[in-house]
Amino acid sequence: MNRPRLFLVTPTRFEPGKLAIELKAAFQGGDVASVLIYMPSASSKELQAAAEQLVPIIQEGGAAALIYGDTQVAGRAGADGAQIETSLEDVKLAVESLQPSRIVGAGGTKLKHEDMEWAETGIDYLFYGRLDLPEKEDPHAKTIARAQWWADLFETPCVALAGNTVRSAEIAAETGADFIAMKDAVWQHADGPASAVAAINTILEDYPFEDEN
Repeated sequence: MNRPRLFLVTPTRFEPGKLAIELKAAFQGGDVASVLIYMPSASSKELQAAAEQLVPIIQEGGAAALIYGDTQVAGRAGADGAQIETSLEDVKLAVESLQPSRIVGAGGTKLKHEDMEWAETGIDYLFYGRLDLPEKEDPHAKTIARAQWWADLFETPCVALAGNTVRSAEIAAETGADFIAMKDAVWQHADGPASAVAAINTILEDYPFEDEN
């Protein structure tokens, strides 16, 4: 039976060697669909170096390795895809350059008609939630409303960004989103990433998708 899957987002700032250890631990906790390497303030060289170290670990863990904002690094590092949030034109270019062999996700839209325009490019998923804002205990109300609207009406998968607590996965999963994105709830968990991932997966098991057949 289908149910939401965990979409991990790396901390905004991290030391690749330390995060590599934490990623290996996280995979011990259970199912992880994807890991987004999120380094918005890094140079292309810094992002490339981190990706070269982390992408193999992510893929060995059975997850898709995604690069935030840079299709060239995604290609050079052997990542599984990229997430683009800059403009519709950039999304179109990413689809042209990466698909069908790699994943293209998009996010950062502000209006519903933008969501539909971006989805029409053939992206693999639409990301709801602001990664550039400090995380709170619960997901942002707008994130939840938009993800629920999208999940109810459209076929393109969507990702809903939860809050910085494990229990916030419940609120995000109630939207019907295909993937639940989590960041600080995993990396800053008191008992470590493996415990966080295990607890989140236990929560997500309670939100099966309806059989459309």
